[in-house]
Amino acid sequence: MSEGTMQRRAQRDDQHDQRADRDGRAPHERRTRRVGGLNRALAAAAALPVMLLAVGCSSDSGSDDSAQKAGSDVAAGAGATVSAQPSVPAAAYAKLPEACKSLPKQTLTDLVPKASAAGKEGASSDTDARASCSWSSLQNNGVKGSQFRWLNVSLLRFDSNTSTSGEQQAQAYYAKQIKGAQAVSGAANAKTQALTGTGDQATIVRYDLKKSEGAFKQQTVVARVENVVVTLDYNGAGLAGEKAPSADTLTKSAEKAAKEVVSAVRSANGGSTEGGSGASTSPSKPSTSSPSKPPASSPAPSASAGSPSASASAAPKS
Repeated sequence: MSEGTMQRRAQRDDQHDQRADRDGRAPHERRTRRVGGLNRALAAAAALPVMLLAVGCSSDSGSDDSAQKAGSDVAAGAGATVSAQPSVPAAAYAKLPEACKSLPKQTLTDLVPKASAAGKEGASSDTDARASCSWSSLQNNGVKGSQFRWLNVSLLRFDSNTSTSGEQQAQAYYAKQIKGAQAVSGAANAKTQALTGTGDQATIVRYDLKKSEGAFKQQTVVARVENVVVTLDYNGAGLAGEKAPSADTLTKSAEKAAKEVVSAVRSANGGSTEGGSGASTSPSKPSTSSPSKPPASSPAPSASAGSPSASASAAPKS
């Protein structure tokens, strides 16, 4: 403590003693009051940090509680967002019919009269996901020549995955098959027409294609029923001088056969075989099997798998 400060304190003490003398108090009383006042001041000064510390702790506790509550609210909100995401519906159809038995015998007699009704089954590692069958007919009319017919049925089924339903995948593949049929090199007189009464969606693509064996009339029907896509190829040609078949007649036959294959798909899954576009009946039990292979691994589009070039190879050389 500096000398000036000590002098000022001594002066204040003298002034205080003088007031005390005027009041008639004794010196020891004056000292007691000074000591008592000093003690109270020290006690108050010591209590102040404790109070401040208590207030600070209380404030921190409130902040922690608020932070915890905010974190809980955020977590709850995130959980609500996750649970609100829509689930992907299960595929409607869980299996396919036998491709070689998907058409009535009478239809086979009409379309491929000289073919074996058993047909030729295509290779498949999972016939509930993909299947195909073909029939080849050559009717020899002697010196007039021969009539050739070729019929192929391909079926592809899609299961739902974590992000896309089986029906959505089938819709995408349906569009891909139509584009493939429209992109055949050398096709002439091409026509594309939407069909009704054949599954949920159906389109026919028809064109003429000249080959060394003869002039082929090609009809490709692509139909979708729920999560299954049916591709039916039917073509014909007059060989060795025989007259070419009527494209209109072949088209009507292909449309009829495609409807029968769609009915076979419904029947295989316990649904009604009747009804037109959009009238398919889902089976009582949805698909629970593992997802089928994606379109990238699917059978080649009809432009290659069921093209006249493929059927022409089965026709005898004239």
